[in-house]
Amino acid sequence: QPHRPLPLPCAGLGVGRPRPSYRKELELRTTLRELLVYIVFLTDLCILTFGMVSTDMYYLNKVMSHLFLETSSSEAGGITFRSLGSTADFWKFAEGPLLDGLYWDKWYNNMTLTIQKNSSHIYYENLLLGVAQIRQLKVRNGTCSIYPYFQTFLKECYCEYRYRAEDRSAFGLKNGSEWKYVSVSSLSPWYWGYVGLYSNGGFIFTLPKSKQKSMEKLVFLRQNSWLTRGTRVVFIDFSMYNANVNLFCIIRLVVEFPATGGVLTSSHIYSVKLLRYVTYYDYFLASCEITFCLFVITFIIQAAIKIAKLKTEYFRSVWNWLDILVISILAIAFNIYRTVEVSLLMEELLSNSSVYPDFYFLASWQVHYNNMIAVSVFFAWIKIFKYIRFNKTMTQLSSTLSRCAKDIIGFAIMFFIIFFAYAQLGYLVFGSQVDEFSTFQNCIFTQFRIILGDFNFATIEEANSILGPIYFITFVFCVFFVLLNMFLAIINDTYSEVKADFALIPSQEFVISDLIRQALVKLKLKKSETDINPEEKSLGSEKR
Repeated sequence: QPHRPLPLPCAGLGVGRPRPSYRKELELRTTLRELLVYIVFLTDLCILTFGMVSTDMYYLNKVMSHLFLETSSSEAGGITFRSLGSTADFWKFAEGPLLDGLYWDKWYNNMTLTIQKNSSHIYYENLLLGVAQIRQLKVRNGTCSIYPYFQTFLKECYCEYRYRAEDRSAFGLKNGSEWKYVSVSSLSPWYWGYVGLYSNGGFIFTLPKSKQKSMEKLVFLRQNSWLTRGTRVVFIDFSMYNANVNLFCIIRLVVEFPATGGVLTSSHIYSVKLLRYVTYYDYFLASCEITFCLFVITFIIQAAIKIAKLKTEYFRSVWNWLDILVISILAIAFNIYRTVEVSLLMEELLSNSSVYPDFYFLASWQVHYNNMIAVSVFFAWIKIFKYIRFNKTMTQLSSTLSRCAKDIIGFAIMFFIIFFAYAQLGYLVFGSQVDEFSTFQNCIFTQFRIILGDFNFATIEEANSILGPIYFITFVFCVFFVLLNMFLAIINDTYSEVKADFALIPSQEFVISDLIRQALVKLKLKKSETDINPEEKSLGSEKR
């Protein structure tokens, strides 16, 4: 029997490099196949998420913010929403800039517009949906304690807003929803303002469809003292729809009256796409949604099989937790719920255009949904590291982080002890005078800004000319020059150790390019076999 020659090494792999085992090659092929499938899923997910937002949302928010927050009128005496400072200013804003922004009945040359079905078009392009709603919440008299020395001088006392201190008794004329408390069973979350967490009920009224009647109603309420000393917050809610860009714009203007006196204003302007399937591109997104659902179902089945096989061991892997985060069952459920709820709201609005359509709760949940999807997309991109972990550089980085984890935890304890000590010092010394230190949370964020070099030193120096410079200099020295350099030194030393260890180990890495070279070699061999002359084959057979 003739001696069989040894197979030649694959071209391109090199003689010096040891050939990886078949198991590693199979693992790499499987990983690459999973990576290609995952890239298709990630592309589909990105198309869906970027299809939910557009630059038109930003421009619509900007236009409405300028109109309702920064515009004044001659009747208001230069007062804008952001410059409100008292109850009197609120009425000037409501009777001036608010009504001017809600009711557009004239063209720029004072020509009266032909209003269809008594509807208003804000900026001539945005249809006001239904009517605007104004709601206030109050607290009862005697809900705070007065020191005995002042009880003879002060007979009334209204605390800050608390749900238990809320005043639900009728007041004023006592003959309508604006004078009687209305409990609202809505899915809208409670509003978290500057100085309180406010419930959904209150004393509510809506503005009529015409500007003149709305003005008369506001004047009537002002003359009959609708706002009292117990008033703690007023909400102004309205919605509009722009057919040009298929966007709903839901606006909430909030005016808080804290127990300290004065006014705190805030606003929420949401431009959202609630009607999803209008253009051809929307139907393309619908096909992407179906594909996304199929991917999610597949991932759920795979995760269920792994959980049944591995039991609790499944949850010990970080990558498995990422798989769970990427599976967005809530996103699918919310999409279905939103479509149904928008249809119901539009039917109610078409049947009676003189009611306030509560799109705010849909808009707020849409924002939460967008945030959830944004977090899912973030983790979906992070999950790519799972499929490229066989790379030498990625292995070095992961080994560095895992090896220095204990040192970093010990350093973090020391860092945050010093960090929070400085935070409470700043809050106690500057909290009553400097906005950046007005709350403990603000102190924490301000100190991170100091580390990044974004800070106004003059404000704390004005607040306390002695402790201000001492606080700033010692904080920068301890945190920036000492602690941060210790953190970098821990990572740098560990990375050097890991790199040295990898240099001693012979490389068994199977590079992707090796697979490509092997595939090319196999193609060449097959091609050379097919190109053999048939006559040579026949001659060979005759010789045998």
